[in-house]
Amino acid sequence: MSVRELDFDSCYRAVAARDARFDGRFYTAVTSTRIYCRPICPARTPASRNVRFYRHAASAEAAGFRPCRRCRPELSPGDPGWDHRGDLIGRALRLIDEGVADDAGVAGLAGRLHVTERHLRRLFTAELGTGPLAVARTKRLLLAKQLLTETGLPITDVAFASGFGSVRQFNATMKETYGFTPGDLRAAAGRAGRPAGIGVPVGEGGTGAAGGGSRAAAPVGGSGDALTLRLHVREPYDAGALMRFLAGRAIPGLERVAGPGGAHGPGASVASGREGDAGPGGAGGWSYTRAVPGGVITLTPLPGHVRLDARLGDTRHLARVVARCRRLLDLDADPGAIASALGETALGLLVEARPGLRVPGAWDGFEVAVRAVVGQQISVAGARTILGRIAARAGRPAVPGMEGGPPGADAPEVHRLFPTAGELLEADLDGLGLTGRRIATLRALAERVAGGEIDLDGAQEPGEAVSELLRVSGIGPWTAGYVALRALRDPDAWPEGDLGLRRAMACLGIPDDHVERWRPWRAYAALHLWSSE
Repeated sequence: MSVRELDFDSCYRAVAARDARFDGRFYTAVTSTRIYCRPICPARTPASRNVRFYRHAASAEAAGFRPCRRCRPELSPGDPGWDHRGDLIGRALRLIDEGVADDAGVAGLAGRLHVTERHLRRLFTAELGTGPLAVARTKRLLLAKQLLTETGLPITDVAFASGFGSVRQFNATMKETYGFTPGDLRAAAGRAGRPAGIGVPVGEGGTGAAGGGSRAAAPVGGSGDALTLRLHVREPYDAGALMRFLAGRAIPGLERVAGPGGAHGPGASVASGREGDAGPGGAGGWSYTRAVPGGVITLTPLPGHVRLDARLGDTRHLARVVARCRRLLDLDADPGAIASALGETALGLLVEARPGLRVPGAWDGFEVAVRAVVGQQISVAGARTILGRIAARAGRPAVPGMEGGPPGADAPEVHRLFPTAGELLEADLDGLGLTGRRIATLRALAERVAGGEIDLDGAQEPGEAVSELLRVSGIGPWTAGYVALRALRDPDAWPEGDLGLRRAMACLGIPDDHVERWRPWRAYAALHLWSSE
């Protein structure tokens, strides 16, 4: 199926079969009920004459359809077609996930993308049948629907956590779009019962707060209570391999990985070569904890989903946190398409041995670029040590004025944020184990990121970002390729000259010219080769 058009017969067959491979790729709208569903909805398959198919949930809502309460479209994994696209629409959708349209409107979104508002609206209408503001509104509503259904977060806090400017706006938008109020949905969720282990205690705001309050900070739960959400994943999903990769690179003070049997952080994995270890899969017993602005999050892979526990001083960060978690863990990749393409090549046995292998993403693009520069020609363990020193000197506490993490945090040692480009420019990097040349490269990189010449968080076309990276003295094809692989989410990125990849290919007897046969999934090919060492 193309991006612009959906083939009706193919979509209808997928719906009739409840084929999970298509979950998140399109939505089924039923004209007789005015409801739209996921392809896997357990309800009886509607008659074809009553069906319309839409590429995006916002398109269905713009046409007057409401989300199904049974299959819950807000739980769909993302469409990998959008997530892996480097064109303008794909980048715009990623920025909308980050809350750019909520904070700055269409003008701010267009400005980040260096296009006019008119051009952006025209492209959205051609691709999705609706505009960027409608897409942003649907994102807000679907997150709110999940929060109302799965948590006891007060409605006032749900409004702000979802990106609405006021409770009055939240109530009016949900009533107008869905035909019911937040209180109605919360009451229905209470009658049905929330999933076991999901949610936080209801605060003093109760479940029916409906005033017109203005946008303000909304602390989660109080006394360190965690807000818990399920992040659904497209299976198979090799969580164990991804967690091992992150464990070998966990920066002290910034993040921690706990593994089976209580292994933590750097000790949970022995990384071989340069940025490449990923051991045998399996999700059992793994968790990833990270300091984020205003608090700390923990991600725990479970069957069918990843549990997100967030302790945040301000829930307005929540939508951005959810989007970044999905990209960090590569939850929206299409393992079937990747396996089908790579399984017919010399990597076939590796792909068969590791179904669902994912490419570890980035919480922050600049952070990954710094990791890549620091990791040039030294071991992963050595790079991790230096990165910890950089974070300790140039970073800041996740919770202002608090060095030990938020109250109730399971990992009080995780409490610092990685420095921004501006903060790194102001920092003294001498005495941290960096060479003078490496310091100069980091400063040149930070200057270009802070000045807007390089955007590593989704606004810039990946090829353009790589070209700009290569203009920085001290950054070559390997570094730029690694940044493209993790931060720019380019599924075809290839860290040229990587010793681990060369070693693995030589061991497997794969000629160099086979690399071209792995397009457009060379990033996943790299992970399979790294994991084979």
